[in-house]
Amino acid sequence: MRTSIIIVNWNSKAYVRECLASLFTHHPHADIEVIVVDGASFDGCDEMLAQEFPSVTYIQSPENVGFARANNLGVRHATGDHLFFLNPDTLFTERCIDLLSLRLEQLPGAGAVGCKLLNTDRSLQTSCVQSFPTLANQILDSEALRRLLPRSSLWGVAAFHSDNKTPVAVEAISGAAILMKKSVFQAINGFSEYYFMYGEDIDLCYKTKQAGYEVYYIPETSIVHHGGGSTRTTVSNFANVTMRESILRFLRTNRGALSAALYRPAMAISALLRISLLLPSCVPARRASDSRRYSLRKWTAIFRWSLGLPHQAEQR
Repeated sequence: MRTSIIIVNWNSKAYVRECLASLFTHHPHADIEVIVVDGASFDGCDEMLAQEFPSVTYIQSPENVGFARANNLGVRHATGDHLFFLNPDTLFTERCIDLLSLRLEQLPGAGAVGCKLLNTDRSLQTSCVQSFPTLANQILDSEALRRLLPRSSLWGVAAFHSDNKTPVAVEAISGAAILMKKSVFQAINGFSEYYFMYGEDIDLCYKTKQAGYEVYYIPETSIVHHGGGSTRTTVSNFANVTMRESILRFLRTNRGALSAALYRPAMAISALLRISLLLPSCVPARRASDSRRYSLRKWTAIFRWSLGLPHQAEQR
C-alpha cells in the first residue's frame, strides 16, 4: 500500500525540514510520496525543498485557505491508497508508518488511525486522543477534574489507562498525525472546509464514525509533536478564541441548534468563574506566575468572545 503524506506549511520551513529529514531517515525504503501545501506564507519552503528534498511535491496556494482546504488540495494530487495528514512540527524517531498502515488494514472496520504523540521532552501529549465536544465536557473541562476522573467518558482518554500496547477504538485522534484510507476520506468528502483552523480533525473523525468506520488509537508507536509550531509567534488569544469558534460550529452542525445556542452563555459563566479564581492571585502582577497570567488572559479573551465583544483574535 502506497502512503501519501500531506503536510500543510504556514511559516514553518524549519519544522518542515526537520520533519522530512526524520521521515526519510527512518523510512528510507518505504513506498511513500510527500506533498507539501504552502498556505501563502511564501517563507522560502519551496526553495528549501527543491534543494534538499527534490522528490517532494510542492503546491503553492496563492492565499491562506486554512488547514482543511489546504489538505483537501493536497489530496487531489495524492496517488496513495493511504493518506497521512501530518503537521510540520512533528518528528519521527522510529519507523512507524509501516505499523500504522498495517493496523489500518488489519483492524475491524478501521477508517483512520493515530499513534501516540509525544511532547518535545518525550512526555505523553494527551491531546492525541479526544472526545467529541458536548456542552457537558466543554463546561466541565479542567485539569483538576481530569486528574480526579481520568477514565471519565467526558474526556475520551480512557485509552491512556489501558495496557498501553493494544489498539483501542476511540472517538477522535489529533490532526497532527492521522492515517486514513483514501477510499474512506473520499466517501466522507474529506475535510469540512467551513473550518479554517482547529476542529477539522474532530469533525473528520466524527464523519468517519458516522459513516460506519472506526477510529483507532495505536499506542505501539509514537511521533514527537512539538506543538504550536506554526502559531507560536502569534498572539495566543487567537488560538484560544478560534478553538471556541470551531467548537461552536461543531455543536451547531452535529449537536443541534439548542446546544449551539447554549454554548456561548455556558462559556461566559465558565470563563467568569475561572477569572474570579485567578484574579486574586494575579493582583498585584508581581505575585502572579507566568502560567496564571496566561490563564487570566486566555479566559478574559474567551469571556469577551462569549459576550460578542471585540477580542484579539479579530485584530490578528
